[in-house]
Amino acid sequence: MFERFSRAGTGSAKWARAGAGRIAMGVADMDLPGPAAVGAALRVRAGHPAFGYPVAEAADRVLVADWYRRRHGVEVDPRWVMLLPFAPGTAVRLLVEAVRPLPGPAVFVTPEWGGFARVCRAAGAAVRELPLLETGDPADPYRLPLAGVAAARPGLVLLSSPHNPSGRIWSAADVRALAAAAAPGLLVSDEVHGDLRHPDAGAEQPVAVAVTGGAANVVTLNSVGKTFNVSGLPSCFALVPDAGLRERLTAVMAGFGLWEGGLLGAVAQRAALAEGGPWLDAALAHLVRARELATAALGGAVLARPQSSYLLWLDGAGLGTREELLTRCDVELADGGDFGAAGSGRLRLNFALPLDRLRTALTRLTCEMSARAAPRFAPEQTEQEQPGSSREPRDGETR
Repeated sequence: MFERFSRAGTGSAKWARAGAGRIAMGVADMDLPGPAAVGAALRVRAGHPAFGYPVAEAADRVLVADWYRRRHGVEVDPRWVMLLPFAPGTAVRLLVEAVRPLPGPAVFVTPEWGGFARVCRAAGAAVRELPLLETGDPADPYRLPLAGVAAARPGLVLLSSPHNPSGRIWSAADVRALAAAAAPGLLVSDEVHGDLRHPDAGAEQPVAVAVTGGAANVVTLNSVGKTFNVSGLPSCFALVPDAGLRERLTAVMAGFGLWEGGLLGAVAQRAALAEGGPWLDAALAHLVRARELATAALGGAVLARPQSSYLLWLDGAGLGTREELLTRCDVELADGGDFGAAGSGRLRLNFALPLDRLRTALTRLTCEMSARAAPRFAPEQTEQEQPGSSREPRDGETR
């Protein structure tokens, strides 16, 4: 089902960034064929000759709520659901506008998806970066700096949940504590990897608006983009319990010429949520196999054992930099520096590939690790010139 296939000629940003002849493992985009139901629904819609303004359907709000009930066992009020024709990163930008004037900075904990900082700075918001507390344990690598968040008196707190880049699932207690530390500021929980929880994770995905009881200062963002590999069809849904914030966000959108509802993105979302469950179960089984291959091969370089999604957070000390791996291994990873100062010297690897291609990439990376770990002697030394050699010193040398 998830055999190798070519993305040549599809305008893939992931493969264009890596360059010809290289294995792309940097961008968070699966190299797996998506659900047949999505393609079928798009073909049907494309068969109609009218592509005019769409409307947000009430049935699609119910479909989102039903998805949360089926996949996560939580209740989401359909009235909370905003159907948005753009990516979650754009939703973050518009939420910043909707809560102006911010009483404090936009706070995010690092390492963290770099888009949070970019969109907040573009909105003119003051940005505060707080490092996560490291434990050194790949099974539970980070703690949230709750005291630092509260002391910052934030206007907005941004969190990827599950964590990007480590793939770890924050607990419901973590999310509730962060919402309390953020108050009265807004907690925006970006849960675009949340439907990709591994079957053996041992933890449930804490849907922020659900575990906080529909708190007025909490918003969840999600999308079928990562879950079903349709990120090129922009759409997302925001779960916004506070009616006043929904009204402000709608007004901000109108000011940018945007509205609820979408066309092809909405078609893909509808088909994925209604019919994509069996495909997703198979994809998750594949991701677990890929995760096991990657963590076994890279061993001590693994900083966090993923519980969700397809991201592996690595220590670059034994591997080298992104640029070195591009040159020496023809493998492209993401530079940890893209995830804030706390990501310096680290790398993020995307293991959502067909297994044969993944094995090829891992072989190249492990060969590089072995080469870096091997003892190296100065070029002028020979086997006879190693310690213990009785060679006479050359002119100007001393023993």
